[in-house]
Amino acid sequence: MYISKRERVVMKKIFLAAFLVVAFLIRNSLIANETTNTAPSEPQEYKVYKEIKGNIKKGETLFDIFKKNRLNINELFQIKEAAADTHRLRELRPGQPYKITIDDKKQINSLTYWINSDSFLNITRNESGFCAEKTEVEYEKRILDIGGKIKNNLISSIGDGRENLTLAFQLSDIYAWDIDFNTDLRNGDVFKIVVEGLYSGGKFKKYGNILAAEFINNGARFHAYRFEADGKTGYYDDKGKSLRRSFLKAPLSFKRISSGFSRKRFHPILKIYRPHLGVDYAAPGGTPVSAVGDGKVIFSGYRGQYGNTVIISHFNGYRTYYGHLSKIAKNVKRGSKVTQSQVIGYVGATGLATGPHLDYRVSINNRFVNPVTLKLPSGRSVPVSLTADFKSFRNQLDIRIASITPPFFASVDKNSDNKHI
Repeated sequence: MYISKRERVVMKKIFLAAFLVVAFLIRNSLIANETTNTAPSEPQEYKVYKEIKGNIKKGETLFDIFKKNRLNINELFQIKEAAADTHRLRELRPGQPYKITIDDKKQINSLTYWINSDSFLNITRNESGFCAEKTEVEYEKRILDIGGKIKNNLISSIGDGRENLTLAFQLSDIYAWDIDFNTDLRNGDVFKIVVEGLYSGGKFKKYGNILAAEFINNGARFHAYRFEADGKTGYYDDKGKSLRRSFLKAPLSFKRISSGFSRKRFHPILKIYRPHLGVDYAAPGGTPVSAVGDGKVIFSGYRGQYGNTVIISHFNGYRTYYGHLSKIAKNVKRGSKVTQSQVIGYVGATGLATGPHLDYRVSINNRFVNPVTLKLPSGRSVPVSLTADFKSFRNQLDIRIASITPPFFASVDKNSDNKHI
């Protein structure tokens, strides 16, 4: 087919026009896409949160806190419901800190409550409402050395403050089967302690476990080492024998004996001489009284001149008697079983008594014996298979204890790779 020169020129113009149109459309499309992709998004809204902090006051509830700060009570109900299976928010302890974060419309964003020194409750808002989580505090452990001499009593000798008081009770619990801290202490007795110090943010918070201790009481030396055997952690002496025994030395801590065991004692009220077949521990009313050993309650109630009384039957004909109690613990009834160190009542002055004290007695096969001089059987020993491990562990701590010169307090050795610590 013949195409004239003029037709060829027209066709070229048509193709060029078409190409320009297509190029124009493609360019506009690319510009549109670029504009769409690079166009600024809607300005993001940032919420500003305000914190409400404080410590729980005696008798204060979350309702009181919400009402005082004019917060939404409906949100309080939602928060309580979210926390119900984690920690009941009715159980607030005075002195414990809390923090609430709210936005500019006073809408709750989060609530944090410190349950105790080891854990806190954190409640946060999510898309469906609120969720609650209990978190354990992660402490940095440092090993601390403490040494001192007894002057008057253990508590004042270790020092003031709640944590030192806790340490004193922990030490007395370890030696509860060997030393009666009511009667056995002498001024000048020496104690040395290797203990975990728990730190948060570089600051000391509290003491952890006592790892080892040495107590020189009236010239006698008592050792204690925290060691794990057969999946259970306990305290053992330097020979590897458990410090835990069938009976505690005393049913309450840090008090004095106001009247001892006697076959003939002058009664301060009746004004006559008669046997006193027990030991009177003078202590403030309400002081907790513990069962000295596992057993079964055979009497719980009022018993004439003896007042509110608990009698416990133990192994091999042993019985223990606790008299003049202000009240008896609710779950301590005739026929119930009790365990060593379980609180069974509280010091009082019921019955024939001149003031608050505990009348504590022990009988063996119906014959009363002096609780203070009663010899207690030794505890179990470290299994033979673990003897070498125990000796190695003991030797490490003995070197450390030997370096403590009372009075002494030092923070050393942040890290320990011993498997029993």
